[in-house]
Amino acid sequence: MATTTDTAEPTAGTPDRGFLTPSRFPYRTIAMGTVGSTLLMLAALGAGGILIRDPVLGHGPLSWIRYGHGRALANALLYTGFALVVWAWVRLGRYALAGRIGSRPILIAALCWMAPLLVSPPLFTRDVFSYLAQGAQLLYGLDPYANGPAELSVLPDVVQNVHPLWQTTPAPYGPLFLLISKGIVSITQDDMIAGVVLTRVVLLVGLGMTLWALPRLVARLGGKLPVALWVAVASPMMVIHLFGGPHNDLMMLGFLAIGVLAALERRHVIAVVLVTVGMLIKPTAAVALPFLVWMWAADLPGPSKARNFLKAGAASVGLFLGVFVAGTWISLGSLNLGWWSGLSAPQLIANWLNFPTGIGEAVYTLIHLVANVPPSPFVTIARAIAMVGLVAFGIRQWWLSRNGGKEAVYRAAITLLAVAILMPPTLPWYLTWGFVLISAFPWERRNLSAVVAVSVFVTLVYYPTGEQALYDWTFIAVVVVASLYAAASLLRPDPLGLISAWRKPREEFLPEPAPTGRG
Repeated sequence: MATTTDTAEPTAGTPDRGFLTPSRFPYRTIAMGTVGSTLLMLAALGAGGILIRDPVLGHGPLSWIRYGHGRALANALLYTGFALVVWAWVRLGRYALAGRIGSRPILIAALCWMAPLLVSPPLFTRDVFSYLAQGAQLLYGLDPYANGPAELSVLPDVVQNVHPLWQTTPAPYGPLFLLISKGIVSITQDDMIAGVVLTRVVLLVGLGMTLWALPRLVARLGGKLPVALWVAVASPMMVIHLFGGPHNDLMMLGFLAIGVLAALERRHVIAVVLVTVGMLIKPTAAVALPFLVWMWAADLPGPSKARNFLKAGAASVGLFLGVFVAGTWISLGSLNLGWWSGLSAPQLIANWLNFPTGIGEAVYTLIHLVANVPPSPFVTIARAIAMVGLVAFGIRQWWLSRNGGKEAVYRAAITLLAVAILMPPTLPWYLTWGFVLISAFPWERRNLSAVVAVSVFVTLVYYPTGEQALYDWTFIAVVVVASLYAAASLLRPDPLGLISAWRKPREEFLPEPAPTGRG
């Protein structure tokens, strides 16, 4: 008979019968993750992306959580909450893989874990403060593509909370997202807490679009909906980074997911329009557009593939230009193309999480042992080589997708992942670009364990304040161990027997039988 609560985890060396028993609803697992996200929310008041001038804590009796031992306690609580969320997520993944639960419990779990973070300070990033500042620039007549937030003379709380690196750099985001940020700031003005909360509420539109598209993508691409939801929606990258951050990638992914679905359903005009709108939020969505051309061409009648490609290509370019020009004009009031120059701003971030940057830094470190040379040429050359390789890889994937259909979607997804890894910078939440699409395909269990390792690792390599932790090697070693343990836990509960070591057989706690004779 199906149970209504979680079955206890099997101990090492015992048959996994309880794990294979169907369960209608994993209450304890969902509750565990909800407690964890609540701890994340509370601890973020002292350890997250806190405000320069905090109207809630300020210098009152609770301000101790932001300093000294109070902050150390906040960090401890935050990482405890993170561990609970990951533990719950891994347990949920085991249930999904074993067929114990369907998609509904996973969706409810993800929403329960996101709910406390709606009112949390930003987690592992301060980007949302830049969003608000750039929206304020547009609201008060400054060009975000020509000026940094430091030029804004009004809304001082908005400006002072922008990270110093981005105070003087132009916006790298699409004009439609700046229009959205402008609308948010027009309501919240200098109230940073309201601005962050309202940004999350608005970005929920992207989450809703993704949730609407994902079951239909799974039906077309052959995956399993519980697994797809577990990878794309309930993972720490989505819950903690995209929503807890929050990041505008969440809205871009909604347009991308529905656009790709429309292409699979042969509604190609809608597909190109939606993905172009996604590009007007964050330019990354443009990577998928060339793959949509092949999908359109494959669905056209006629024996000539070349002619079909030209027809689909011409129609796609026409639609793209129309939507691009109209979206830019509506958002900015003019055909301002300055946002293309803003795309270079994120390249100021240099750390080894970006693979070519890491190679350049490693080569520099070796040469620096014998010669005093600057590091920048090595990073620049490594990035240039990686860009050439990325272009070649992207062109090859595009050519391999010429038959359209599922193959084109898969090639687009892995190209998005390649862009996230090889194009500077690589930021943890960038990996969601490809994961949302690829989650709808069939998965092998061992590959899902790699997803767990990557998800935990990339979430932890930044401190909760948004500053990178990548060169704190002791901390990174701990992160690697935690990531590998989480990955192994998906394949086998309690892989090192750490939990079962604390459990004693029940017989040990039974009273000893009374002696039967005098001896």
